[in-house]
Amino acid sequence: MAWHDNFVRNWDRIKNRYGPLYGGQFERMWRYYLLSCAGAFRARRLQLWQFVFSPSGVSGGYYLGS
Repeated sequence: MAWHDNFVRNWDRIKNRYGPLYGGQFERMWRYYLLSCAGAFRARRLQLWQFVFSPSGVSGGYYLGS
């Protein structure tokens, strides 16, 4: 939902910067996509993964701090 909220909050900036390339249809499609993703995450049908690559590895392993 944060992705959707950020998109909605910044829509005027996007529209003003790119003009006719991004009209109402584009906005509706992206809002639908982002809300569909939010629903799939909530239903646990979709996940987001992040891979961290390092040329020499990370001594002691990789820790994701909170």
